[in-house]
This record gives sequence, C-alpha cells and structure tokens, in this order.
Amino acid sequence: MNKKSIKDFNSGLNNKKVIVRVDFNVPLDEKGEITNDKRIVAAVPTIQYLLDKNCAIILMSHLGRPKGQVVPSMSLAPVAIALKKIFKDNNVIMAKDCIGSDVEKQAKALKQQEILLLENLRFHKEEEANDDNFAKKLASLAEIFVQDAFGAVHRAHASTSGITKYLPSVAGLLVEKELEYLGNALNNPKRPFLAILGGAKVSDKISVIENLLNKVDALIIGGAMAYTFLKSQGIDIGASRVEEDKVELAKKLLEKAKSKGIKLLLPIDHVVAKEFDENAEAIITDGVNIPTGTMALDIGPKTIELYRNEILRAKTIVNNGPMGVFEFKKFSNGTIKIAESLAEATEKGAISVVGGGDSASAVKKAGVDKKISHVSTGGGASLEFLEGKELPGISSLLDK
Repeated sequence: MNKKSIKDFNSGLNNKKVIVRVDFNVPLDEKGEITNDKRIVAAVPTIQYLLDKNCAIILMSHLGRPKGQVVPSMSLAPVAIALKKIFKDNNVIMAKDCIGSDVEKQAKALKQQEILLLENLRFHKEEEANDDNFAKKLASLAEIFVQDAFGAVHRAHASTSGITKYLPSVAGLLVEKELEYLGNALNNPKRPFLAILGGAKVSDKISVIENLLNKVDALIIGGAMAYTFLKSQGIDIGASRVEEDKVELAKKLLEKAKSKGIKLLLPIDHVVAKEFDENAEAIITDGVNIPTGTMALDIGPKTIELYRNEILRAKTIVNNGPMGVFEFKKFSNGTIKIAESLAEATEKGAISVVGGGDSASAVKKAGVDKKISHVSTGGGASLEFLEGKELPGISSLLDK
C-alpha cells in the first residue's frame, strides 16, 4: 500500500496543528492504573517527530467499549498522566470531551509543542457509526490528520476513515512500519515464504488461508484448528476441539495446497489431557492419533522439531496464532518453542512478522519479542491485512 506518511510532508508539517488517531486502548486495573503501556510507547516516535516539527498536537483514541455512553472508568485520564511523564518538557492538556465548544476553544488556543488529549471517542455513539457530522467536528480542530492507530484501521469509524474526507491525511510512523513489514511480507517476500497459523478456529482463518495459499511456499498449522484438518484426513482426534461444519472445507484447503505444490504441515504428535484444565496431567502421544477420551492441548516434541526445521529454512515468516493453550503452563511449550525458532531464524537473516493479540503475547511470554523483525500492534487489523481485505483507515489516506 503506497500511502503518504508524515515523512512525505517534510517541511509542510512545520508549525501545523495536527490531529493524530492513536491507539491508547490500554488495560486498566481496579484502581484505574495502566497495567501495560506498550500502546502508548508505540505512539511516542510519531508524537516526538511532530514535536520536532514544532507542531501543536491533538491526540484522539478510544478505550474499552462504553457503547456511546460516558463511562468514567473508561476515561483516558490515566493516559494523560502517562503522557505527562513521557513528555515532561511539553504541556500535556486533557480535554473533558472530544467535541464541543470547550474542546474547540482548547484546540484553538493550543500552542506549538503542546499536546491536547481528547476524551474517549466512544463516549459518543457517532464515532462507531462513522457519523459524518461527528467526523467533521473532529476535523475542524486541526489542519492535518495523521493515522497512527494500526489496531483500529480495520474499522470504518469517524476518527479512522470519516475524518479523512475533510483533512489532508497521512500515516504516522507506527502505521508506516506496519504497512512496510506486512506489505513486504505479503507482496514482495524473500523466499521461501512461510506462514504459521494457530488459534482455536478454522472459521476465523479461512480467508487468511485462502489468501496465503496464493502467496506462500509452505504453511504450518497448529492450535485447535489443526484438529479439524486432521479429522478431515480420517485421523482419530479423541475429544479434541473440532468444527464439524468445517471438516469438508479443511479437506478442500488441503487438496488446494497439494495441487499448488505448497507444503502444508500439520501436527504429527500431541500433548493431550483428559480435561481442559491447567492442572490436568499432560500426556505425550506416540504419533498423530489422539486416544479416545483425551483432548490435544499443545503440539508434541516431534511436531516442534518438524516445524522448527521448516522455520529455519524460510526467509520470510508470518505468524498469527498460538500452537496450543499457551495460557496453561503445561501446554505452552509448543507456542514458546515456535517463538524461539522464529527468533533463531531472524538471527540467521529471515524477516519475521508476528500478528498482534495472542501471537504478540506469546513471543513476549517466550522472551523473544525484541528478536522478532516486527511484532504488530493490531491483532484484528493484521489478520484482515493477511486476508487481503481493504482496511478503511488505510485506504482513505493520501497516495504517494
């Protein structure tokens, strides 16, 4: 996607009033304190770049799902506190709302190198409805719009796509980096190109698999979705999770991969248990069949070795979804080992891209997140990107 970024504006940004869509949807504890600030930290390079250009900056974000109501526990006030600590040399002001006469006055009075954080966009139902009038009010606060909320670009909301009708609109540094890594992986990969897909449901990944079968050289499947594929091959899956209505489709996808000469790897052994419980006894199967009365909760050691060898052969690797129930320590080994193999391949020169959500948590849990080429900040957005879908918050930006 060849979209303009703030770098393409160059001196045209100097001294401008800029409104930036960021993703400050951070987790808060019962005291209203931020428990993980990675989304705030991810926005810092763009904010700093604009400060260096002597801009007056207006930041807007959602937090949680207040469904168009003012919910005090979902206020962005804790984010304002975090921003004040990061940008201590700049005046950070918290607005009481995101539209209205008071906000308009604050935006008008905003000086260069000051930061105004608007209150939660989703306190207004018009945000998610992509209401034109609401978008126009947001746009009226500034001269340029910067899209830096990759976690929200798959949504057609007033602050992600509606606003672009009224202001020159470009990508921030975070979104630019996401598009560069995900875009190059899909459209211009160094080969062999390998995709690793995990997670619970085949239904969540059908479009991704179909799109990737036109692009990859090899595909690894793990997680609960693997058992639907194994069942389609007549393999005993015991009490493992399966989508009965997707067995036939899984069979067709395997046939499609075979006809295209794409290597599609499925688990050849498993870690099983008699119940879905973190304290259940973990049993390793001898082979691919899963004993009656047990369910597979992770990939086994032979599968880990098979997958690792394939990962180390690849030059571009995209990973979306865990290999098992990695939230349970006994059943996290497969996910951790695959994450370590990704890091190993990266150290040997491969480009590795990990989708957001569970995949990002998994590489962090494995302690290798800093060794991956790129860990996406948007779970849903990266998944839709891999599906080949148009992302409304990106397609509406200016072309280069």
